[in-house]
Amino acid sequence: MTVAVFTFVLMLGNALREILPLVVSGEVKVVTVAKALGLLIPYVWVFALPMGMLTATLLVFGRFSADQELTAVRASGVSLVSLVTPLLGLSLVLCGFSAFVNMYLGPQCRTAYKDMVHTLRLGISSSALPEGRFIKDFSGYIFHVKKNLDGDLREVTVFVLRNETNVETTVSAPRGRLVLDGASQKLSLTLYDGKLMTVAAGRPIPLSFEEWSLEFGYVQPKGRKEKIDDMTFAELQAELRERESLLAMPVRLGDMTPKELADWKEFMKRQKKDVVAPIVFHIHRQAAFSLASFGFTLVGIPLGIRVHRRETNIGIAIALLLVSVYYSFILLSQSLEGRPEWVPHLIVWIPNFVFQAAGAVLLWRANRGI
Repeated sequence: MTVAVFTFVLMLGNALREILPLVVSGEVKVVTVAKALGLLIPYVWVFALPMGMLTATLLVFGRFSADQELTAVRASGVSLVSLVTPLLGLSLVLCGFSAFVNMYLGPQCRTAYKDMVHTLRLGISSSALPEGRFIKDFSGYIFHVKKNLDGDLREVTVFVLRNETNVETTVSAPRGRLVLDGASQKLSLTLYDGKLMTVAAGRPIPLSFEEWSLEFGYVQPKGRKEKIDDMTFAELQAELRERESLLAMPVRLGDMTPKELADWKEFMKRQKKDVVAPIVFHIHRQAAFSLASFGFTLVGIPLGIRVHRRETNIGIAIALLLVSVYYSFILLSQSLEGRPEWVPHLIVWIPNFVFQAAGAVLLWRANRGI
């Protein structure tokens, strides 16, 4: 029941923000809305499953303790650990199901949901260069855009290919502009205040520019490309391998001067931060989310006993407080996603370790009657 309630609340937020305006404007039918809501359910389960498990545990054991049933169980010679072992097993099963949802089902459904909204709302510039992944629809180039605000681009990287396989030049800029010429079906990309690194005879040549322009033919993509937020675990791993291979430009380090070598290392460090670190973060985040149910259960059992209240609102309030603490670490790691020196992909594991350790200690104390 708690999972159903949290699913409804989380779906309602997405529906009001993205679907309701389209319904009011008459752009979509009721059947389309029902399909969109169905696709949202697995995505919100990523959050609703551990939240529901925590809330249910607090409510059950708060009532269990308040009604003196725990005293009766102990008087019958049954320890608290024996009593909660099936529940801990259930939480591990739920972790396995959460892993399936987080790493495969949720991203797939979220992508299908966004495809529906995309066909109704997004303009051609966003479909040509979508955010957060490599675009290979244009011969001789690979593009990566961190943000695409209706053609106003942020953190743009362009890989210029030789023979369609080897990276010959890498261009990066903090901002750019993408414009479509409707008559000629040409896309014009202009980058500002960026840097360029090209390889000639095995030696890197760094350059800076105020403005760099590129024009290429527009081909309507067959399907919307997923952002890294919407990739499955397997797709993230494949994307990571691809990005790492793109950064392996053929360079003879022994032929460089000390200054060229320092420039090259700084350039590659920046490229790794912008291109590789986000993928590593999302891989760890999906895995860490999958274990949330176990930590929440370990904490929820002894806290429910200690609170010793049968009121539902008390259990829900405690659950929301613990969820806020847990996801504050996730928000912190997301804010540091662009700073790999702070290892944000490891920060996402901290709440799991903290909740599991604290829950194990509290459960041991509760079992001893301390």
